[in-house]
Amino acid sequence: MADAGGIAADRLKSFIERIERLEEEKAAIAGDIREVYSEAKSTGFETKIMRQLVRLRKMEAHDREEQEQLLDLYKRAVGMVG
Repeated sequence: MADAGGIAADRLKSFIERIERLEEEKAAIAGDIREVYSEAKSTGFETKIMRQLVRLRKMEAHDREEQEQLLDLYKRAVGMVG
């Protein structure tokens, strides 16, 4: 490997190229996700709510319950719950 200033240039280049490929894949996947949301919206679903559901489903059940309890508590505190 060629060293430039104490850096293994070939290895660094390899890492950079791998990251670039992954960034391209990430952009393609993000486009696919946008298409799915667009399709759902065109059939009448609310994409904001769908995004919230996706976010909630990623959470652990305990964390989700804790968040929901805090949200309910805060809503009561500001008079949003009967």
